[in-house]
Amino acid sequence: MADITLHKDNNHATTEIPNRFIDEYMTNANGEFVKIYLYLLRCMNSPDCSFSISRTADKFDHTEKDIQRALKYWEKMNLLRLEYDGNKSISGIYFLDSEQCSKKNDTVPLHKADASFLPAPFSREPASTPAAENKTSYTASDIASFQAKEEIQELLFVAESYLGRTLTSTDIQTLLYWYDGLKLSSDLIVYLLEYCIAGGHSSLHYMDKVALNWKDSKIETVEQAKHNVQAHSKLHYAVLKAFGIQGRSLVPAESAYIEKWSKELGFGQDMIKEACSRTILSIHQPNFDYADRILANWKKQNIQTLSEIQKADEAFQASRQTERSIKAAPVKTTTINRFNNFPQRTYNLDQLEAELLNSAR
Repeated sequence: MADITLHKDNNHATTEIPNRFIDEYMTNANGEFVKIYLYLLRCMNSPDCSFSISRTADKFDHTEKDIQRALKYWEKMNLLRLEYDGNKSISGIYFLDSEQCSKKNDTVPLHKADASFLPAPFSREPASTPAAENKTSYTASDIASFQAKEEIQELLFVAESYLGRTLTSTDIQTLLYWYDGLKLSSDLIVYLLEYCIAGGHSSLHYMDKVALNWKDSKIETVEQAKHNVQAHSKLHYAVLKAFGIQGRSLVPAESAYIEKWSKELGFGQDMIKEACSRTILSIHQPNFDYADRILANWKKQNIQTLSEIQKADEAFQASRQTERSIKAAPVKTTTINRFNNFPQRTYNLDQLEAELLNSAR
């Protein structure tokens, strides 16, 4: 297709966005985080604009924690540096490739000529931060030290080959985090790349979740990873088959149910398949929530095997039969009709005979 030329027909005030941000950072970042970063740039380019976390949260209909999380993310990406006061509240935000600014209380007018610190108060209530947001951030000298190792050079080369593109600084940060932060071996990282790309997932954001999952599952070797992948694939296939789902893969929400059943509830493939089969028999359609309730009920009753399910079914059927027998048992009743539904009298025949004799005289 022919190139498209972009034109501008107005002189409206504009906000400059670094090309590096668009090329290297925007693609893999959370969309809401991108909004906050662009808004910060907008504030930097407006002399009469002021910034505070509370007002920004209101503007984007977020919580203050959401805004803090976005700021911390960009700090991890080395685009911002956050300053804190003695109460561990954010007292300033510094754009690493911007000019410095002065700060003023908790809401600060921003001036492009001398502003890049953006003081703002925020809630001191601790937020539960996902592991992915606590990544180690590597400096240029750190990266250079790693790249001096032959093992890292080979790892980065293989990663570029598999991804089919030149690695960005964010990509390198992520790969080094797997190697240094999560302590995954280079062989395991290469297998991680192979596994995800073979499954149609070439995003390092997706791969990062898999790496964190493997770390939580204490997977340290390629063999352990292969066993985990095989078991995971078999279980997913078993659920698809039990539910009669064809022509599609499981969506993330459905996969989350399976993770819960196998890891949190501790059920094996046979029990999960049974719950799915019973769901189809009961409501005649695949329903993960319904199967989840079945498994949760078995967990509550401490039922862990198919034989225990059979015993529980037999006990249930026996109790139902007992209830039906009680309801069907005959009840003795006194029959009342028009001949005996009045009080019965008793007579003294000798007395009646004497009275008749006396009346006859």
